[in-house]
Amino acid sequence: MSEFTMDFGWRVYHPNPSKPAFVAPPGAVDAHCHVFGPGDIFPYAAERKYTPCDGPKEKLWALRDHLGLSRNVIVQATCHGADNRALVDALQDSNGLARGVATVKRDISADELQALHDAGVRGVRFNFVKRLVDKLPFDSLEEISAKIAPLGWHVVIYFEAPELPELYEFFTALPTDVVVDHMGRPDVSKPVDGEEFSLFLKLLQEKQNFWCKVSCPERLTQQQDYRYDDVVPFARKVVESFPDRVLWGTDWPHPNMRSHTPDEGLLVDYIPRIATTAELQQKLLVDNPMRLYWPEESTSA
Repeated sequence: MSEFTMDFGWRVYHPNPSKPAFVAPPGAVDAHCHVFGPGDIFPYAAERKYTPCDGPKEKLWALRDHLGLSRNVIVQATCHGADNRALVDALQDSNGLARGVATVKRDISADELQALHDAGVRGVRFNFVKRLVDKLPFDSLEEISAKIAPLGWHVVIYFEAPELPELYEFFTALPTDVVVDHMGRPDVSKPVDGEEFSLFLKLLQEKQNFWCKVSCPERLTQQQDYRYDDVVPFARKVVESFPDRVLWGTDWPHPNMRSHTPDEGLLVDYIPRIATTAELQQKLLVDNPMRLYWPEESTSA
């Protein structure tokens, strides 16, 4: 029995997700998901802002197969802090079918970075969501970016739309490829061509090294039927405007979800609504994530 108790009110991942009607192209990648614990083997960080349910690697592999996907990109979540042991364990168990995005501290050594690289890590994540961190990581991000550049890694950034104006110049000065989580969390009650989302599109337009995950409609929606109709125009706009720099993921096991329990089968069926052609679906699910995370196997231009 784990000593860690999940936060009250937090929903456990779906026990029996539906089988999606949409058939993903061969080699499709879930490019944003997590592993949590198990807490009795890989303890959660003392400084964590939430305590999740356990979401072990075995459950993630089973979900991947159930959804008709082929690979995973596992992102270190804040509940594990900079202790990447659960992530590395999953990568080593994946038979090369998973890559990772780690969280590291500014004093990490070159040898420690190389060990993460050998395990399958290809990026580092920085959280700028003020409710999830004690301090925004400006200084450490600059230092760490310089350390990871020789490995060809990228930076993943997580922020919310109202924070982008103050962060814009800092982000655009980053020297590596940059992947933005969840479209920068737009307020989908506002117009897709409004000032707030237009600034995010401007960032992608001006900076060719910026990529975007069109993930997490379940976090962004303000509707209650869970079809995520209000998120579709935002994600479709990004996919159609920047087809070679978009990624998609389930976000399993959905950290901090309180509104509803997402059905991952429905999240897969959301894909053809935002990537409306076979060509766009191939780029979103296969070509783009392979180019970023498995470049040695990628055949896309």
